[in-house]
Amino acid sequence: MGAAGINSTQNSSQSNSTSSYGTSAYDKLDVETFTKLLVAELQNQDPLSPMDSAQIIQQVSEIRSIQSSTELSKTLQAVLLGQNVTTASTMIGHTIAGLTDDAKPITGKVDKVTIADGVTKLHVGASTIDLKNVSEILPDGAA
Repeated sequence: MGAAGINSTQNSSQSNSTSSYGTSAYDKLDVETFTKLLVAELQNQDPLSPMDSAQIIQQVSEIRSIQSSTELSKTLQAVLLGQNVTTASTMIGHTIAGLTDDAKPITGKVDKVTIADGVTKLHVGASTIDLKNVSEILPDGAA
């Protein structure tokens, strides 16, 4: 076996080992791309040995699975945002401690809550705090 044979064997074993870990390139496909791939596969199949109908049904099922996963993910993100806004709004007028967006410790009264790009922010004076960076909600009168 020559050097070319060794390289092709190494390349195929590397690609197989890579795909066995965690996520694959297929996990990043959206429904539209997956559908285009399926149509291209059907158009370019060997007419003497066409794709089995069970394979087509399996691939259509995968399209539906991807679509429902995407919809579920969007729904869960919306629910999480709603929960974060509700939680943050209860902190208005209360004293909190945490880290500002520039990683400085702060303690103060929450003046308002804003949402930007799906991230809930608390405003303490001129500083903003990501909701996840709140470490304490202090009793009234504490500062």
